[in-house]
Amino acid sequence: MQEFTALDGALLIDKPAGLTSHDVVDAIRRQFGIKKVGHCGTLDPNATGLLIIVLGRGTKLSEKLMSDDKVYEGTIKFGEATDSYDADGELTASLPVPPLTLAELNEASAGFVGDLMQKPPMVSAVKKGGVPLYKLARKGVEVEREARLIHIYSFRFTAYEEPLAAFSIACTKGTYVRSLAHDLGEKLGCGAHLATLRRTVSGKFDVANALPLEAVLKLTSAQLEQRVVPFLKLAGTQ
Repeated sequence: MQEFTALDGALLIDKPAGLTSHDVVDAIRRQFGIKKVGHCGTLDPNATGLLIIVLGRGTKLSEKLMSDDKVYEGTIKFGEATDSYDADGELTASLPVPPLTLAELNEASAGFVGDLMQKPPMVSAVKKGGVPLYKLARKGVEVEREARLIHIYSFRFTAYEEPLAAFSIACTKGTYVRSLAHDLGEKLGCGAHLATLRRTVSGKFDVANALPLEAVLKLTSAQLEQRVVPFLKLAGTQ
């Protein structure tokens, strides 16, 4: 059996806003000359936080790591709906925000806790007939999307100052938090979109143990090896 190297495993990256998950993969590959690099669970370009980058034979565990539950925190802006359900999209509705308290927001969000059938937004990387939905959306084409079963463990608001509310959410993989923001806005009758999003936990890994991408790219090869979570630990055999 081939021995594992120090670069067979995973890196915990704190992704900055403005980069795609694939941009991060490319930057690591180029900087360190590693052939096999992948990521576990896409973050939208303006989302920040924990991105698990798998290296070498660690890429074989990407599906396993992607299937883990996630925790996010962020903010939702009420009174404005967008076509992408987040701040990157085009404004589709602007409505007055009714008087809302933190307790009322938490009462409304509690209705989303549990099993949900969720349709991916049109502006997403989900493919229909081999074509990513966002490419169809850019052409003004809207197609029927298949709803997927997700589970929301908790969805709590922690602060509210109209029109922005801060929240935290624990959920299964494949959950579109921006869809929840949109649906909550519909439920409250004023529209809403996801303003900011940060992933703090994925499975057993926490963003507190991650390094900003900028810092990772300044590491020497020896320092990088020290940051890699070994393959056997990832696989749960250590």
